Amino acid sequence: MKEQIINNNEESQQLYEHYNFIVDLNQSTIRIDKFLYDKLPNVTRNKLQEAIKNGFIKVNEKEIKSSYKIKADDKIIVSLPKPPRNEDIEPENLPLNIVFEDDDILIINKEAGMVVHPAHQNWNGTLVNALMYHFKNLPEMKNNEGRPGLVHRIDKETSGLLVIAKTEIAMNKLSKQFYNHTIERKYQALIWGTPNKEKGTININLGRSFKDRRIIDAFADNTFGKKAITHYKVIEQYHYISLIECELETGRTHQIRAHMKHIGHPIFNDKTYGGDRVVKGNKFTNYKKFVENNFKLMPRQGLHAKSLGFVHPTTNQKVLFESELPEDFLGVIDRWKKYNQSTNY
Repeated sequence: MKEQIINNNEESQQLYEHYNFIVDLNQSTIRIDKFLYDKLPNVTRNKLQEAIKNGFIKVNEKEIKSSYKIKADDKIIVSLPKPPRNEDIEPENLPLNIVFEDDDILIINKEAGMVVHPAHQNWNGTLVNALMYHFKNLPEMKNNEGRPGLVHRIDKETSGLLVIAKTEIAMNKLSKQFYNHTIERKYQALIWGTPNKEKGTININLGRSFKDRRIIDAFADNTFGKKAITHYKVIEQYHYISLIECELETGRTHQIRAHMKHIGHPIFNDKTYGGDRVVKGNKFTNYKKFVENNFKLMPRQGLHAKSLGFVHPTTNQKVLFESELPEDFLGVIDRWKKYNQSTNY
């Protein structure tokens, strides 16, 4: 862990390097505080601006202002007076549901509730902890150290398929496919209500909320955020909720969850985006109790990464992997079908 000394407010302080970024060649020109706001976990815009003011953030070894606009190949170092937490990954003997494996890749069917990689408040029990135990010398992406094997992720409370790279070549080729949006990713989701159109495309920019950076907001005028495109189609309706399929053209954080909230159909039991209450239907006690029992049966958002297709990094052949909906997901669908039958919908 690199240690350095700088002068600040005429006092000599010992600063410890916490983060190190090299700006990508394709990164758009934006203010440094905005760039870091999207990169750093649990840091507010005000804290970033204060850190810049105090000289805790440097670009190319020079102090800058919050208005500084980053350029390709800029080297950004974030240093703070307190030593960073020991973030060495501890291998853990956790079960992995491996649906495919060869010398180059793994396909994991992740259960809901498992965090993909260690981060704030989740330093253990993650998929990466398990990968470190079961596999040795997995590659790491540049500027993504500490996440061996990972080329993408899905949310903690989302279940479904992930591809893991076992070699540097596999990681580079898979990363390129994700970057070029040529990966085929289809999700199935339970949402409140039914969209007006049976098939549709949501093309709305997404970015961190200005009020709460844990939440992703949709920016209808596309002035802020990053381009995000989700294609959806309705598979089946259960009166007050629907089963839909979503295909991602881009892969933004919380993309499906934020997009579905934006069009007024949040994902069933999505606590972050307002799906964990009665959104559609009456407010009668029996119906509310029925909904709450479904929340207990599936105590997470109704979102599953069902299929994953890409060009294999060694054979150069197109491969496609499918997974079944988990039991809790199927249980909610079955209960809702029976409820509709009993109420003559």
